[in-house]
Amino acid sequence: MERQTWIGAAVRFVVSAIVLMVVSWISPGFVVKGGFLGALIAAAVITILGYIAETLLGDRISPQSRGLVGFITAAVVIYLAQFIIPGLLSVSIIGALIAAFIIGLIDAFVPTMLR
Repeated sequence: MERQTWIGAAVRFVVSAIVLMVVSWISPGFVVKGGFLGALIAAAVITILGYIAETLLGDRISPQSRGLVGFITAAVVIYLAQFIIPGLLSVSIIGALIAAFIIGLIDAFVPTMLR
């Protein structure tokens, strides 16, 4: 992998972790524990689960074509992540829905290629 690709991936994970921390502060029922490191781990788990979901379900849930299916899939991915990292992430169903909505809003204003 090229150096620029590694740097881009690192920047995306850092920004994703910051987004998760912000969502944790403003969304009831969504808590990231462990500070920034916990948010980085949560971002990695959510990214991996999202990749698996996109592989299984196809383009309908990709960031470029998010609709109702993408929104629900994002909420499910966020909710399921807490079971993989139970000490770092605590999410209620409502918290997952609110977090998916907030992350979707951020995706709408910050193009995926920049994150």
